[in-house]
Parts: sequence; C-alpha cells; structure tokens
Amino acid sequence: MRFTKINKAISILAAIAFLVAGAAAQKNSKRLTCQSVGGMLMTNLGAIDASTTMGPVTGDLKGSVSSTVVSTEVIGNNLVFHIQHHWVTESGDTLSFDQATATSTAVAPGLYAIITYPVHLSGGTGKFAQVTGDFTNIGEVDLNTGQIVLRYSGQLCSPKGN
Repeated sequence: MRFTKINKAISILAAIAFLVAGAAAQKNSKRLTCQSVGGMLMTNLGAIDASTTMGPVTGDLKGSVSSTVVSTEVIGNNLVFHIQHHWVTESGDTLSFDQATATSTAVAPGLYAIITYPVHLSGGTGKFAQVTGDFTNIGEVDLNTGQIVLRYSGQLCSPKGN
C-alpha cells in the first residue's frame, strides 16, 4: 500500500514538472529579438490630395511612404499633426502603423521643426507580419512649399526565431 502512494506522488510530481517546463518553454518562445533601424524620408504634401503626402524612404525600411494628416491643432506655440502612415518597402511588404502625433514648433513663417514625433509599427505583411517597433523622427515641415524631410530611428522587434 505504501509503495502505491509513493508511485502516485512521483507521478504527480513528474506531471507538475512537465507542466512547469512546458509553461517555461512557452514563456521563452515569446521573447523578442530586436534590431536598430534608421533612415530618411522626404515627402510632398499635396501629392495625392491637400492633406496627403507621398515620397521615397531610404535606409533600413527603404521604399515609399504616404501620410495622411487626419487633423491638426494648435497647442501653445506648437502645431500638432495627427497622422496616419501608409508604407510599402522596396520588397513590396506593407508596414502597418498606429496613428501618430507629430508636434512641431515654428522656426520661420510656414516652416516648422519637428520636436516630438513617436511612431509605433504594429505589424505588416511578409517578413513584417509579426514585427513591431517604435521610432522617433526629427526633421522639418515647410508648409510654404509642401516639402517634408524626416530622419527616423528606432527598433524593430520580432518573436525569437522569426
């Protein structure tokens, strides 16, 4: 009788160890591998319509980008742009971004310096299907000519093994 209780206890401990090991393996499989990326983009406001830009992207995410100014607001001395990006890489993958907010300050009539512009990548297609990332941007917006030039830098993260 005692031998049976020991066998049951060992079986239960083995099952618990198996479940804990499985849970630990799942937790480790969700770790991310991240890499730094950066580059430049330049667009022309009004390329598609009065509130939409379009232009080339260089660097790690080279391709083309279009951005729609969803709305603007003035906060103190700053002009704030609420923007939705549409991005296609050179290899044809699409990048999906959350709506972003670019805060700028006037440096001359119609000329604005971007002072904060965080952007969040929430996935995409092809090799970007499970990729997320966060970027910062610096640059200028010239509302007199419709020209915009930005430098982006940040990280792309994907599940380990992808």
